[in-house]
Amino acid sequence: MKEKQLLDEFAWQERTVRWERFGSGPALVFLHGTPWSSLLWRPIARALARRFTVYLWDMPGYGSSSKEPSHSVDLGVQSEVFAALLDHWNLTRPHVVAHDFGGAVALRARLLHGAEFASLCLVDVVALTPWGSPFFNLVKEHAAVFEQLPSAVHKGAVEAYINGASHKGLRVDDLEMLVKPWLGEENQTAFYRQIAQADERFTTEIEGELGRITEPVHIIWGVEDTWIPADRARRLNDAIPHASVTLIPEAGHLIQLDAPAALSAELADWMAERHTGTVEARRA
Repeated sequence: MKEKQLLDEFAWQERTVRWERFGSGPALVFLHGTPWSSLLWRPIARALARRFTVYLWDMPGYGSSSKEPSHSVDLGVQSEVFAALLDHWNLTRPHVVAHDFGGAVALRARLLHGAEFASLCLVDVVALTPWGSPFFNLVKEHAAVFEQLPSAVHKGAVEAYINGASHKGLRVDDLEMLVKPWLGEENQTAFYRQIAQADERFTTEIEGELGRITEPVHIIWGVEDTWIPADRARRLNDAIPHASVTLIPEAGHLIQLDAPAALSAELADWMAERHTGTVEARRA
């Protein structure tokens, strides 16, 4: 997977959010999670851009967006940024696909900040407590210590952590793509800061409100996800009863890389149904 810089910028409360738009058709916004960036979604976004206008963006503290140490990067902030970004793009009801804590960001924007979606697809998302891998929780408790690790030790820790999100194991170039944004003094500090600021209160706050979501919702989960086990898919379905669920075998948390063909096909089918619905609604 090749690295590509996002070309456009959005300024929000002294933060710089990098983003990009391409394709043609109804708006489709992708949300990444942690410790990822929009690069993880790019190949699938490119494929869907034949029928949708696709929006990719890096959340503050991630990827190519700003990483100012004094700026909060918690889920509360990210959901506010997302709602503001939708306003900036003048999108009132886009289709949304979210992965990892991008799910919590999208759900908070919908339930707390007035955002509305044409549809919502939740892929191995942070949405229900408890969440966080053992390493994630260890770092959260000792972030100041981890920030001081020698750079080589830090690189090894990040590589091992990211590799653990894949069920099949990552290709060398994919691992490099995912690790590179967290190398260097500023990025090392940013890596541990975003973990330290993770707090389950941001999902607890909305768990009881998930039943208020009326948009079409589809839940996709890797059966072998060890970061956020697949039982969360069923629990999330219980919380959003009208949602549909697909479990993808032989895929871990990094489902985009473990099962790219299966995930792409599932998203293409889901979005094809949404695209047809959009056309029919406009003709009615």
